[in-house]
Amino acid sequence: LAVHLSKPMPLRLYLAGPDVCRPQPAAYGEALKALCAAFGFTGLYPLDNTIAPQGDGPSTAAEIYRQNVALIDSADAVLANVADFRGYEPDSGTCFEIGYAIARGKDVWCYHVPAVPLVAQVPNVDGNDADGWAVEDFGLPRNLMLACSSHLVVGDARACLARMRAHYART
Repeated sequence: LAVHLSKPMPLRLYLAGPDVCRPQPAAYGEALKALCAAFGFTGLYPLDNTIAPQGDGPSTAAEIYRQNVALIDSADAVLANVADFRGYEPDSGTCFEIGYAIARGKDVWCYHVPAVPLVAQVPNVDGNDADGWAVEDFGLPRNLMLACSSHLVVGDARACLARMRAHYART
């Protein structure tokens, strides 16, 4: 007799991504949270945190870090924008949030995933970039550590939320 244990549909989604760096990031976050609500989820956007005045930049950064980690801890899953950010890879802060969430046992869903393997995204000659570094070539659209640990969706947040809803409706 096989026992099938499934996770319940997550209700609260931490919204990871470089979107806090966009022009008008709060308005973008509100729109993303409204989209989550349309699919039956509650979006938790990093700018929902209220940061008390700190004495300097490093202290402010540390407070943002603490509050974002607490927000991830309070979420059921993570919805992550892994679009290229300032280069050919996702935002490093987003990658940290993904890894942290996975370490905490949370499902992670990534969107803005390219439809082609990483080696086709990064200019290279014989598998090496302009600096001579090898470009990962496992046929995956993102680094293997992201691709093998999360759900990857080619498309935008709407497409990802639709896949999430369908996935959890089956389990």
